[in-house]
Amino acid sequence: MSTRVEGALGALYPFLDDRPADLDAVLAAVATSTAEKAAEIVTLRRSLVAEHGQRLVDCALRCAAAFTAGGTLFAFGNGGSSTDAQDVAQLFLHPPAGARPLPAISLTHDVALITALSNDVGFDVVFARQVAAFGRAGDIAVGLSTSGGSANVLRGLAEAAQRGMVTIGIAGYEGGRMAESEVVDHLFVVPSASVHRVQEAQTTLYHVLWELTQQALAGDL
Repeated sequence: MSTRVEGALGALYPFLDDRPADLDAVLAAVATSTAEKAAEIVTLRRSLVAEHGQRLVDCALRCAAAFTAGGTLFAFGNGGSSTDAQDVAQLFLHPPAGARPLPAISLTHDVALITALSNDVGFDVVFARQVAAFGRAGDIAVGLSTSGGSANVLRGLAEAAQRGMVTIGIAGYEGGRMAESEVVDHLFVVPSASVHRVQEAQTTLYHVLWELTQQALAGDL
């Protein structure tokens, strides 16, 4: 008895369907889909130049001033955005050869601390409590959220704003609650409803921010 896989699952994973299929047609469809996705992310990334170009420059200048004054960058997010937060911290703290290392910490890397706060207090405070403990006026907080609505990310940014830190939000869709918040100094929204495209473009955004910050510190911006 053959297995029929229909709908979105069948479209994504045609190999799960064991009915006879035209292999060449399946491979052609996969190639077409891959090319379309690649073109989509290139177009989306290019659109960010006009949308966020000057804002990124302004943000980089402010970050450079914060680092010059002895500030530290704190990055945080959930899920895939947690991985991106760790990448942000890694990029600033351990940059490619020739670039200036800058103090940066990911608030998602300490599993013991996060699980303790989640269990004893609540998951909504896992970033805010760390910002309260480690952050100080003049530091930088970078909150990443694909939807822009992650409660713990918003609370972390709110705590940072209360302490006089520079707050940076990176979101997707239409910005979600980040776009409505008054605690985000610099907001960068990737206008896409695809989680994959959003996170790919967010990577471009924070890499550009890092490069511009390096230029600003060198007096070239």
